[in-house]
Amino acid sequence: MRAPLLALVAGLLTVAVNASAADIASGSINVVATFSSRTTLQVSADLIEFEVMGSSAPVTASIDFVAAARTHAGAPVVLSIESIGLSGGPSTLDASLSFSGEGEGTKAGIISPDSPTIAGQWIGSGVRRGRLVFALRATDTGTYAVPLRFVLTAP
Repeated sequence: MRAPLLALVAGLLTVAVNASAADIASGSINVVATFSSRTTLQVSADLIEFEVMGSSAPVTASIDFVAAARTHAGAPVVLSIESIGLSGGPSTLDASLSFSGEGEGTKAGIISPDSPTIAGQWIGSGVRRGRLVFALRATDTGTYAVPLRFVLTAP
């Protein structure tokens, strides 16, 4: 039973090959592929602590980051910081937290307790490395702790 079936299939393939070898066909196919953006962010810490000894100069601390994104050509990639709150010290009402960036695309600014602050911005896919140096100004001496949330977005 198997041998006749194999002979029939082989015969059909021979006919199909002979027919396709004599004919030439052409055409086009449009392919549309959609890729979603993807981000990866690594930070050296999500909590910074400051020991304020006097109100004359700000106290600094730094956080290193590696931000990677795969996105559309020409699309923005944004690193933002959200302050989860300032704790410690005798009075957290008289304290302000600012930062400056080191590395391509990083920014400087003041951390807002109410909304995210942009810390870095780039165009297109890639891996970016940098450092954010935070400066705390407080009128009262003491130990201050600031938990931060870092968010990397790409459309």
